[in-house]
Amino acid sequence: MSPSDREALRTRLDRATAHLDPPIGVVDLAAFDANADALTARAGGKPIRVAAKSVRCRTLLDRVLARPGWAGVMAYTLPEAIWLVRSGVSDDVLVAYPTVSRPAIAELGADPKLAAAISIMADSPAQLDLMDAVAAPDQREEIRLCLDLDASWRPLGGRVHVGVRRSPVHSATQAGRFAEHVARRKGFRLVGLMAYEAQIAGLGDAPPRQAARGAIIRAMQKRSGAELLPRRVAAVSAVRALTDLEYVNGGGTGSVAATSQDPSVTEVTAGSGLYGPTLFDAYRAWQPEPAAFFGLPVVRRPAEGIATVLGGGWVASGPAEKSRLPRPWLPEGLSYIGTEGPGEVQTPLTGAAADSLQPGDRVWFRHAKAGELCEHVNELHLVEGDAVTATVPTYRGEGHAFLG
Repeated sequence: MSPSDREALRTRLDRATAHLDPPIGVVDLAAFDANADALTARAGGKPIRVAAKSVRCRTLLDRVLARPGWAGVMAYTLPEAIWLVRSGVSDDVLVAYPTVSRPAIAELGADPKLAAAISIMADSPAQLDLMDAVAAPDQREEIRLCLDLDASWRPLGGRVHVGVRRSPVHSATQAGRFAEHVARRKGFRLVGLMAYEAQIAGLGDAPPRQAARGAIIRAMQKRSGAELLPRRVAAVSAVRALTDLEYVNGGGTGSVAATSQDPSVTEVTAGSGLYGPTLFDAYRAWQPEPAAFFGLPVVRRPAEGIATVLGGGWVASGPAEKSRLPRPWLPEGLSYIGTEGPGEVQTPLTGAAADSLQPGDRVWFRHAKAGELCEHVNELHLVEGDAVTATVPTYRGEGHAFLG
């Protein structure tokens, strides 16, 4: 974004929210919609399942699901999935991680509507044993399962692990064995397979001022993708020989275009790209437009060249490093001072723009990750042009912290 475009954005956000007291969270709907359309184009005709964790606002989930090319929700906990179905957001919800929530399992098994709408991630017979212990197969609805195929890269005969630590099911043979196990058990049906290539979709290949590291990441991603493609095809084939899969899910915002080219994949997932957080500034293939911001008020000027805002320590999950810090974005030319950084109750900022700020002015930040912004605010103010056209609750504002 050019300096003039950033200044125009600052003017719009300041004007739209002049009647509001920060801290506030806002979403620029034009950028949100443009990102949704760009992701649809990158998916190449395959449907996109929206990652609810990356949005955490029912109104905006409804908005993207109403657009062509988007279908179904990926939730991250079973209680969240139940809430989304009961509130009418979707009747097709995939829970991306295994569940051990006994009350939620009991509720799922007792309700035909929920059981038909929700599928749960699984990769071990022990997870099925827990569900049976909550409600015996002949005393509950059939539970729909999705097999989590580990998509990490394991070169050198498996002595090296590149990617996140997810499922123990890594090979096509292991996938087939698990499908056989599910087929022998009452009360379960395997309806989907997911393989999330985090080392490709969730890792920026052009980290700022780290050219050598970027080259290494790109080489790793190329080799990892080449290894995963035939393995995922073989795993899907092995499972389809035993059950009719309704969907094969893959990808994330960072790999929508690449994953969509896999013939075994029937749908992709995206969510972070709708908000455009700072982690995606490190991607070469596609960078979403910044759409979600939070504004903090300047409360003091402790010294020349420093302006201090209230709060600011909205640090993202992941490795404890600079990339997880929120970024002061507007006005341009602000940075943290080395001795403090973003704090719980105050954040001193320095840089060329600091002396232009006075108490009562506001600084606009971008979060490092997408949905985690919504863990800090009860509502999002939706901006069109230079006006707030709606104020809507986040998950937190509706009294829910499913991952809190």
